[in-house]
Amino acid sequence: MPVRKIVKFDEEKCDGCGLCVPSCAEGAIQIIDGKARLVSDTFCDGLGACLGECPMDAITIEDREAPEFDEAAAMAHVAAEQPSPKAHHSVPHSCPSARLRDFEGTPSAQPADTERSRQASALTSWPVQLTLVPPHAPFLKNANLLLSADCAPFAYPDFHQDFLKGKSLLIACPKLDDTEAYLHKLTQIIQQARPASITVLRMEVPCCGGLTWLVRKAIVKAGLQIPVEEITLGIQGGVLSSV
Repeated sequence: MPVRKIVKFDEEKCDGCGLCVPSCAEGAIQIIDGKARLVSDTFCDGLGACLGECPMDAITIEDREAPEFDEAAAMAHVAAEQPSPKAHHSVPHSCPSARLRDFEGTPSAQPADTERSRQASALTSWPVQLTLVPPHAPFLKNANLLLSADCAPFAYPDFHQDFLKGKSLLIACPKLDDTEAYLHKLTQIIQQARPASITVLRMEVPCCGGLTWLVRKAIVKAGLQIPVEEITLGIQGGVLSSV
């Protein structure tokens, strides 16, 4: 077996965020058991396009015995892994779920008694999924943005009153969604909307740190200075840190 250059992952450093996965055009990398790993040595061309995408500096190139890179097999693997036309990010523009709505100041549909009003929705805009929100949406302009992990509202019962009030909401998952598309969208939002601030509400699981990484990288790409706060929630609902 020949000795050639091939990607190596430091499992002590890798936090399983998955940001390296989309950088590999050959589809050689997947998150397996919470760590980035090569699916097959034959899919890795050893050029290291993934190196610069790792926020933990966990990827290097080593020389070791490995089967030759098989481009045809890698491309067949990539084609087999492609999502169907009905996948998450293919949303018909005519779908009502994507219609822009700004209802700040509109009374909540919930009852106004003391107990219920304490729980009233603080949501002021729609849609909220990052894929669906266009950079030119009026509710983004100069706003205080809250970029929340998909899981956060389920873990923290007072999400609306403690985090959402006074902010325009975007939600995303850095582990399951297309992070390259998110980086592009966030960069556009920052360039066009010039938000006053961005709060990242993430979970304690390591992969959720990808949200903060996306925001900071988008700010650098946009060439602007935007204050960023990162709030980390525990999976049982408490606030673990705020920086």
